[in-house]
Amino acid sequence: MHAVILAGGKGVRLRPYTTALPKPLVPIGDQHAILEIVLRQLAAAGFTSCTVAIGHLGHIIRAYVGDGSQWGLRIDYAAEDSPLGTMGPLLPMLDHLPDHFLVMNGDILTDLDYGDVLHRHAASGAPLTVATYARKVAIDFGVLTTESGRIVSFAEKPSLDYRVSMGVYGLSRATLAGYTPGLPLGFDELVLDLLAAQHPPHAYEFHGYWLDIGRPDDYDRANAEFTTHRGVLLKGA
Repeated sequence: MHAVILAGGKGVRLRPYTTALPKPLVPIGDQHAILEIVLRQLAAAGFTSCTVAIGHLGHIIRAYVGDGSQWGLRIDYAAEDSPLGTMGPLLPMLDHLPDHFLVMNGDILTDLDYGDVLHRHAASGAPLTVATYARKVAIDFGVLTTESGRIVSFAEKPSLDYRVSMGVYGLSRATLAGYTPGLPLGFDELVLDLLAAQHPPHAYEFHGYWLDIGRPDDYDRANAEFTTHRGVLLKGA
């Protein structure tokens, strides 16, 4: 099984931690970087090879990860000179990817079974599988519904339930075949194109532990919780 890890972002929201380090290499706990945890998890899930898409401070990621042999993986790299979005970095390497592969952000902390995501995607026949997580958003205001200038319903400070993308995808090479390498392609654009073509993605609903380390508060929480969750996050890794 093969995975592509997206590790080219500048991590602007996580500054000052990312001033001198790429976001996937910020430390979690006393021993590990986020990206190392991800690579250990992938190897434990049965993945044998990985492409790391790098950009900002990519040379530091290369120096840290190397060829991946320390984790039992074969790792190569794809460098982007300018931001290409979530899916854009995949297009130049498409001919070298298997029919089905995993794509994921390099800055998430989760006990998701990456191998199961890819197996289910390949078996489903879907063009894209999105790992999803339940989120509840509290609205701090009274919410009104109006029609023709009249209030027809009211809810006091409701909570709204959503399923959000975890930043982990099962993807098929054929799904990207019509896009032009070198041009930006976002996850949003791909999903909208698939919906317009009446070829909808599948959802992989997940209910375990997931933390997207995008802001300093998230990073502080990850470090605070890592000791408690270490056994789950690095189980078998």
